Amino acid sequence: MVRMPWRSNLLLLALFAAFASLLYPAQEKIRQQDFNVLLITIDTLRFDRVGILDSRHVKTPNLDALAKKSLIFSRAFAHNPVTLPSHANILTGTTPLYHGISDNTGFKLDRKFLTIPKYLQRQGYRTAAFIGAFPLDSRFGLDQGFDLYDDYYGTHNDLELFFVERPAEKVIAPAMVWIGKHSQKWFAWIHLFDPHQPYLPPSPYKEKYAADLYSGEVAYVDAQLGVLFDFLQKKRLLEKTVIILTADHGEALGEKGEETHSYFAYNNTIHVPLFVLIPGRKPETFVKNVCHADIFPTVCSALGLKSPPGLQGESLLDILAAGDRKNPEIYFESLTAYLNRDWAPLRGMISGNSKFIDLPIKEVYDLKSDFSEMNNLAGSSKIGQLKDSLNRLIKRLKSRLAPGRENRIDPEVQKRLKSLGYISESRPEQRKKQYNEQDDLKTLLPLQNKMLSGVALFHTGDLSGAEKMIREVIAASPSFILAYKHLSSMYRETGKTVLAIAILEQGLEKNPGDIRLLSKLGIVLADSGKWQRAVSILELCIRQEDFDPDNFNFLGIAYYQGGDFAKALQNYGRALELDRNNASVYNNIGSVHLQIFLRGRDRQAFALAEMNFKKALEIDPKMFAACNGLGAAYKKVGRNAEAIAYWRQALAIKPDYDLPLVNLGITLLEEGRADEALDCFLNYREKFSHKIPVAERARVDRLIVEARAKLEPTG
Repeated sequence: MVRMPWRSNLLLLALFAAFASLLYPAQEKIRQQDFNVLLITIDTLRFDRVGILDSRHVKTPNLDALAKKSLIFSRAFAHNPVTLPSHANILTGTTPLYHGISDNTGFKLDRKFLTIPKYLQRQGYRTAAFIGAFPLDSRFGLDQGFDLYDDYYGTHNDLELFFVERPAEKVIAPAMVWIGKHSQKWFAWIHLFDPHQPYLPPSPYKEKYAADLYSGEVAYVDAQLGVLFDFLQKKRLLEKTVIILTADHGEALGEKGEETHSYFAYNNTIHVPLFVLIPGRKPETFVKNVCHADIFPTVCSALGLKSPPGLQGESLLDILAAGDRKNPEIYFESLTAYLNRDWAPLRGMISGNSKFIDLPIKEVYDLKSDFSEMNNLAGSSKIGQLKDSLNRLIKRLKSRLAPGRENRIDPEVQKRLKSLGYISESRPEQRKKQYNEQDDLKTLLPLQNKMLSGVALFHTGDLSGAEKMIREVIAASPSFILAYKHLSSMYRETGKTVLAIAILEQGLEKNPGDIRLLSKLGIVLADSGKWQRAVSILELCIRQEDFDPDNFNFLGIAYYQGGDFAKALQNYGRALELDRNNASVYNNIGSVHLQIFLRGRDRQAFALAEMNFKKALEIDPKMFAACNGLGAAYKKVGRNAEAIAYWRQALAIKPDYDLPLVNLGITLLEEGRADEALDCFLNYREKFSHKIPVAERARVDRLIVEARAKLEPTG
């Protein structure tokens, strides 16, 4: 039952209710179990970047307005400072020890785990998610239980150094459309990625916050949330919608030597805002320790539903009702460096005002007097007792259901890797058995920051400086998998394919059989036309780990290059089973059917090519290759106007794209538009003559002569 915000004279209340029923006879009291639920997660939002929580940095009037109507939990903690595991914690009401997801890559939420949308579907809710960026792509398993999982954020390119994302307004707009269509009760999740690095707020926020672009991103998100809240107000949905707003984690911004997040687990990255608005419940602020795993059971309490078994959190409403009951123990971890560099694993717990970080160099903090964690009390603390408490907590939270990341290599895969030279007979153990102070994240922080500095140098155009830095990192830490991958991406993006392949092979020599390096190598080989080797490697990757759609997509590309269209389509189909919103895959399917059409004039193949190219553009309007494919298809059937339009669109997206430029010129010449055609040919020769074969240069020269001849006045 909804708690009323007033407690005055009962007779007066009864008279008011009777009078209101005469004025609004069709309006009924909204039952608790009919509330909608809106979950908003703002990626990488620090606690102190919400104005009502800390007014020093940025104004957030819309977040503040929500908070003023909500239950504010000022001591809320994430279990992970990483996007995918943190959202898995929220949606399952469990910790990574239970569901097994500890990093953004190499993990997928198993279908056997219950999520909030799955549970609410059973209660008659319509469900939808609107995702801002690649780390929450459907391929990672968080789409289960959603009627709609809108992750149309654009095309993920494995060779890029930053995630593809879409701005908050592009996430919120389709969410409002979906919400506006539903009169049935619903659960919607909106994920906003903007505060994540790189910090690129739009105007006027990039000017207003020029000295603090991170805060500019937060201010932009706040403004877009104002649009959402206004919409809910106008639709009269605020009075019947539970709203939960939190961050998946924060951002270090250089504190403790960490530039961003995912490395340490200090409060700058695991202390998060958490607001819960429940219609009819008065706003209050609470200082009890709570965590992300508490959100699922809280949704159940707010809706008057029984929490399903297996949840590891506790309803925030129950915690509040318990009064002075002892604060629960909260588990946290940061395992990215452990999983991707073989550095010491970071695990810890918060109990009351005590925070224990279990690394080779132990850390203990009193959060009551030292919430910024400046004074390490490990030297005067009973570390043995703290370690025992953490081990008991881990044992209590651990589940045999958790799949984790499989480090063992399939025996058949191991045999074939040996034959290819990517693993030796005396293959070393993949993980150290013990970690000492030299493996501590604090000790190795300079290497972590040197790698990030190398990436930053690359983005300023200094490839040689970036290369030098990252090679120094690799020399110091040969197990630093991400360093090999980043350097390979840099080489690939600058056309140095041979070096891109060589650095990955060097990584595999130092880290035999590593599936991440193998996958990257197979992708780079396929992307550079070395399809035979790509097929061998990607087939092995798929046998070892069959949930990465990129492996299937690039295996399809390799088979396409080898002329095996049937196997190409088979692998593209597998990729779509894993990621139905992958524009690149639809484009590649379109390319296969286009080739079939060009070879045999099969009208069905033309229709399939057209359909798949258009599907790719529907998902990602910047998919320039699909524009080029449509241009080629329409040109072949004599629909020159449409061909010209799509080639121009491809060039508008990617001005240095060679294929549509010359084809556009030829078609314009056929249409009698010699002046425009000449511009295309001259542009093509200027930009690409250094890399095209001699015969192609001669052909372009002939086309230029032909275009000029048509422009010359006749007798």
